[in-house]
Amino acid sequence: MKKIVHPKRDEKFVTGAYSDAVLIDGFLFVSGQAAVDFETSRFVLGTIEEETVRTLENIKAIVEAAGATMNDIVKCTVHLADIREFDRYNEVYASYFTGVKPARTTVQSVLAEGLKVEIDCIVRIPTVR
Repeated sequence: MKKIVHPKRDEKFVTGAYSDAVLIDGFLFVSGQAAVDFETSRFVLGTIEEETVRTLENIKAIVEAAGATMNDIVKCTVHLADIREFDRYNEVYASYFTGVKPARTTVQSVLAEGLKVEIDCIVRIPTVR
């Protein structure tokens, strides 16, 4: 098992008892990501669209650090603070994937720090590109 970290993570930024992602047996398991600025160690709250972009950009950075792309994501679980914002979130989310979209579960959840969205995912790491 190998720990994968966000490439811009400030070394002093401690987020809890988990890894940004774990790589094992050709699969990357990305922990729930949100609208965090890893360089300043702060949440960046905004509209659902803004938070979705920042969240997916964080996921993209972690996935690419492991040698994959967004199109290698096979499953996402999404937590929205307000399910009524689904359509607005979904428009941004869909723009990050071409071809076959990942399997996905989306639920409404109580999120910490006033966040609007949190996303975790499972990625199949390609053996040859």
